[in-house]
Amino acid sequence: MQVDIKSLSIKPLRNTFDQVARFTGTDKTASRYLEATIGVQPEANFHYKPLWAEGREIYDKRNTAIVMGEWDKLLDPRQYYYGSWAIARSRQQDAAERSFAFVEKREMLASTAPELRQKIIDIVLPLRHLEYAANLNNCYMSAYGYGASVTQATMMCAMDRLGIAQYITRIGLLLDGNSAESLRSAKCTWQSDAIWQPLRKLAETMLVTKDWFELLIAQNVVIDGLVYPLVYRSVSDALSAQGGSAFAMLTEFMSEWYDEHIRWSDNLVKVAAAESTENKTRIAGWVATWHEQALTALAPVAIKALGETGPSALEAASALLDARMNKVGL
Repeated sequence: MQVDIKSLSIKPLRNTFDQVARFTGTDKTASRYLEATIGVQPEANFHYKPLWAEGREIYDKRNTAIVMGEWDKLLDPRQYYYGSWAIARSRQQDAAERSFAFVEKREMLASTAPELRQKIIDIVLPLRHLEYAANLNNCYMSAYGYGASVTQATMMCAMDRLGIAQYITRIGLLLDGNSAESLRSAKCTWQSDAIWQPLRKLAETMLVTKDWFELLIAQNVVIDGLVYPLVYRSVSDALSAQGGSAFAMLTEFMSEWYDEHIRWSDNLVKVAAAESTENKTRIAGWVATWHEQALTALAPVAIKALGETGPSALEAASALLDARMNKVGL
């Protein structure tokens, strides 16, 4: 008996979902990111009103002063939806785990000079509390924000910040042989040391900021734009030059994460500011206000971390932030 196997080419009736086709303007094959993002934001038929916000819907565009004709325009250039984000973070975590295992096996932190270990305890470990505040802030943006392109990215950012806080915690445990004494000391420093109180006050101010887009500017643009270059570049470089290269290995995730983080946050600012003159003016005002407050709050931390070179390092971080904002049109 002869069996003939034939193949048929079946042309699909459409190449993507209708809401994506309307957004892109053509019925062409869309990326998984677009299909997981465009048109996902609930806009009607809500089950209940938010009793904690009289006169508002459960998802309400009025939760921010920023006005967008199409909120889905605030896309993530990294193309992160849950699947792609989880895969990327899994790979980065594997690399981070190898670094931690390498440092722990060779007791590289234990053999670091005592003054450098104390500097990590005094300057880096308190930042785990700032990262936890960043986690809460991004959760707030996800809860009150509008547009799945924004809120899914802020929720992934919230989880990233929790992970960074945990990495900082693990550095502390490596420093003290898992006794957690360094973490208790860092907590007291965060709560009581005069050097840290301006930054702590700023973190607590962000926690009660109502406009979620202003909070996004404050946390993900301004604070991150100053803290990460200062700590994970300037301080890290200073520690490495003095024999503390293990710290740079353990914080490589933070450096890589920040580089991709600013691609997303800068694009949000660029697109939102280009929407209207009112948006641009408001966002520029928020950036200026929080930038000034953050510089004042970080000044004593920079001096504590880097001595007489601290002000210049903070000024360099500030210049990088200004350059980014100029590039996106502010």
